Amino acid sequence: MGKISVNPAILTWARKSANLSCEDVAQKMKKPAETIQSWESGQMSPTYVQLEKLAYQIYKRPIAVFFFPQPPKEESQFKSFRTLPERERHKLPPNILHLLRKAQAMQINLEELCASRNPAQRKIWEEVAPGQSLNQSATRVRNVLGVSLEEQVSWKNVDSALKHWRAVLEGKGVFVFKEAFGQPEISGFCLYDDEFPVIYLNNAMPKTRQIFTLFHELAHLLFGTGGIDKVEDDYLGLLSGVDLQIERFCNRFAAAFLVPDSDFDRRIDGYKFDEYSIYELAKRYSVSREVVLRKLRDRHLINSETYRTYVSKWADELGSRKKNSGGGNYYSTRASYLGKQYLNLAFGKYYQNQISIGQLADYLNVRVSNISGIEEAMSR
Repeated sequence: MGKISVNPAILTWARKSANLSCEDVAQKMKKPAETIQSWESGQMSPTYVQLEKLAYQIYKRPIAVFFFPQPPKEESQFKSFRTLPERERHKLPPNILHLLRKAQAMQINLEELCASRNPAQRKIWEEVAPGQSLNQSATRVRNVLGVSLEEQVSWKNVDSALKHWRAVLEGKGVFVFKEAFGQPEISGFCLYDDEFPVIYLNNAMPKTRQIFTLFHELAHLLFGTGGIDKVEDDYLGLLSGVDLQIERFCNRFAAAFLVPDSDFDRRIDGYKFDEYSIYELAKRYSVSREVVLRKLRDRHLINSETYRTYVSKWADELGSRKKNSGGGNYYSTRASYLGKQYLNLAFGKYYQNQISIGQLADYLNVRVSNISGIEEAMSR
């Protein structure tokens, strides 16, 4: 197939909005940078096959957008990301930017499915004032969620813990979605909204990390901000003032909420700290061993060298497990990513004949032929 008439201004817009240079695109397309520049200047045009690769694989955009008369106006994904430095925003890869756009679309879906009103009777971000101390905020959130520490430690495993936390948060108005981010350095993110805030978790991360991220992002929402939870927080050195205080609070809040200091200090009294005892403590609270390790380091019960040794060892073990893991069932995965609350809303509208099966497929972002499989997975 020959060259096609594509809007060169949109080619430039799509590349820049994906945080890519001409050289980056050239490398992915296996073309000289001059070729990419010639497409964007209008001197040459890509073939349809080349445009498909640009649209779907590189820029993560619908192919139809490249034939628009002008670049579409988009609301910035970063409007509430006050604690993410500008330099870090420009480093985000295209697939993460695509997920941020997808999250914005899901907020629109929720607004349509819920007739612009969150179904939760009590919205947690309206119940917890961010001006309280760390422990006061953690206690208040626990009271609003209605989950005691005794109930938390009774959950049989970390899978059960993640499902419980997700369900109680959605019951208080925060919709939680999951995706495989394809970026091991990002654990999750949240987008704030007065009516439909959402949290996205990186399903490729260990469940314990997903739980931590869930409450890190919840803390952001309590401040009325969006946020991205990165595994490495070296970018904090680029923040100052209130922004730095918020990001530090979010990290500390997640640890204080999941592992309350009073219970933790009582448990560690007289402990001999080795790998097994750290594992047992982490298992009790359904958190990662690193969360426990950090709390021990903060209390000067282990030194920084021991901390780094364990963290490095566990990271190597995790990498080895990921290499040996296989794929799962497509329908179960999609149902898990969307969550029961969202699925119930979408299927509920369909069962009440308020939307067509085609509209249902759009809300679920699947083909019509896959709906029965999603429904069966949902019932399980």
